[in-house]
Amino acid sequence: MAVPENALKEWQKVRGFALGLPGAAEEFPWGETVAKVNKKVFVFLGLDDGSHPMGVTVKLKDEAAHAHALTSPGAEPAGYGLGRAGWVRIPLEERGAPAAELLCDWVEESYRATAPKRLIAELDAR
Repeated sequence: MAVPENALKEWQKVRGFALGLPGAAEEFPWGETVAKVNKKVFVFLGLDDGSHPMGVTVKLKDEAAHAHALTSPGAEPAGYGLGRAGWVRIPLEERGAPAAELLCDWVEESYRATAPKRLIAELDAR
C-alpha cells in the first residue's frame, strides 16, 4: 500500500519539528516511530512504510485544542486507554487532514505536557 505523497510530506515535517525540540529523541518501540523527552513519549508517529494509515498521536491537555483535534477527519481518542489521558490520534491520509503547522502546534503542546521545566524554559528562550 503506497503512502499518499502529501501525507508523507506532512508526517516528515511533523517528525522533523518534534525531533528539533530540546532534549527530543527518536525511538522505535513496538516497531513504531515515537519522539520522547526525558524517556517519556510525547508524540506517536506510527509507521511510514505504508503498512498502516499514517497518523500522529499527541497528548492535548488544553480542552480547546483537544476538542479541535477531535474535529479532524477520522480523529479519535487514542487506544489502549490513552484517550482518557487526553491522547488523540489524528490520521494524515484523510481528506481535510490538518496542515503540518497545526499538527506541530499540537506536538508542541504534547511536548510541554511531558517535558521537564528546564527543557520548556530552553524552548521558550529560543
